[in-house]
This record gives sequence, C-alpha cells and structure tokens, in this order.
Amino acid sequence: MGRFHRHDDGTGHPHDHDHVSHEHDHGDHRHYETGKQRIDVLEAIFAENDVRAGANRAAFESNGIRALNLMSSPGSGKTTVLAATLDELAGQLAIGVIEGDIATDLDAAKLSGRGAQVSLLNTSNGFGGECHLDAPMVNRALPGLDLPGLDLVIIENVGNLVCPAEFDVGEHAKAMVYSVTEGEDKPLKYPVMFRSVDVVLLNKIDLIPYLDVEVDSYIAHVREVNATATILPVSARTGAGMGAWFGWLRRFADGVVD
Repeated sequence: MGRFHRHDDGTGHPHDHDHVSHEHDHGDHRHYETGKQRIDVLEAIFAENDVRAGANRAAFESNGIRALNLMSSPGSGKTTVLAATLDELAGQLAIGVIEGDIATDLDAAKLSGRGAQVSLLNTSNGFGGECHLDAPMVNRALPGLDLPGLDLVIIENVGNLVCPAEFDVGEHAKAMVYSVTEGEDKPLKYPVMFRSVDVVLLNKIDLIPYLDVEVDSYIAHVREVNATATILPVSARTGAGMGAWFGWLRRFADGVVD
C-alpha cells in the first residue's frame, strides 16, 4: 500500500510499501493531525477578519455612515433590486456601493450612472476567485469611495448562500434577496444565511402566476430559522412592494432599526 510522508521542510515523497511489517525511524517524518490544523487556521482567519471588520465599521461610523451587507444566491435579482434602489433613493441619500464579483465589471456597469458612487471589488485570485467578500477585501475597496460625503454604503456581496453569511465585513445590518424561483426549501437547506439576516426581500413575486408556489410557504420556512427578520415580498422588475424596502432603507440610514 502506497503512503506519503511530509518532512519538516515541507517536502514530501511517496513510500510504495506496507508499514505493517516494515520498521524504520520516523524521527524525520511528521504525521499531521489535519483536523486540528484546519481549526487553528480557521480561527486565525476569522480573528484577522474581525479586526479588519472593526476597522471598517469605525471608518463608516466616523463618517456618519450606515453600512448594509446585501447577499443572495446567483440569479436572485440582487443587482436589479440594487439598481431600482439607487434610482429611487440616490437623490435623497448619498449612497456608495461596494460591488463584489468574482470577475468582470458587468454588475458595476449596470449600477453606474444611477447617482451613486461605485467601487468595484473583484475577488479573482488566479485560482478561480473567492466565493464571498471578507473584511480585508472591503477595506481595500474603501478608498474607492468618498466616505465623508456618504450617508449609506451598500456592500453587494458575491452570489452565494453559504460563505458570505460567515464573515463580518463591518456592516451594521445584513439583508438578502431570495427569489421565488429558488424554491421554498432554501431557508431550511441554508439556515446559516437566513438566520444571519435582518431583512429578507422575497423577490420576483410577479412570476407567481406562472409558477407552482405559495408565498405563505416561503415565509413560513424563513420563520422556522429566523423569527425576527423583516420579510418583504417584492418585484424589482415591476416595482411591486418596493416601497416597503425603500422605507426600510430610509429608516436604516437614519439609524432606526426595525
């Protein structure tokens, strides 16, 4: 049976023999406890992230800014919601957007010219790209915004229902866009995401007549994992229900928590 050993210097080599009957000195070899190492690494990553998140939050607060982390799965309509939001509120509030994407500036281009400052943040790293934004990434995007002139910063996270919920990026609240086309079971399958948010926009309700869905079931499943989040059925395409979202954001920007 083949084995692989790694030395203290990081090099390794295979042993094509069975260790049951073979004896030799293991002093030069180290058998790693990968589970323990993984825990240690994750703890270090989260600790560093939390330090940067605190710095981001301090930068927002010193400039009188409220920051919102906007999350969703890919294709939920998050950018369409954000575009409609800028069209409605950019003349009332000074808004900055940190636009997170693995690659391309497609979403940033959709948001440009709508009265907001937009700072693009690509997570591509040569190995495919990060599936979420973390606090150090957001910190690097801040120089792209004129913070003293802003009231509200919306951080559009990478489309993903898992990783983004685990990282504090310095926001004051979390929101997510959840489309009726995703199926009513998503809150139960991805409870960490739904549990972490303060407001859920149930988007694409204009498609309900063409789908076999019941809004009450979607809301009930959100409530199973999050009893307190504000749930707003909306259609970013038609504008249905969006007034409630705009009102929530105005109150949030004023420091009022629903």
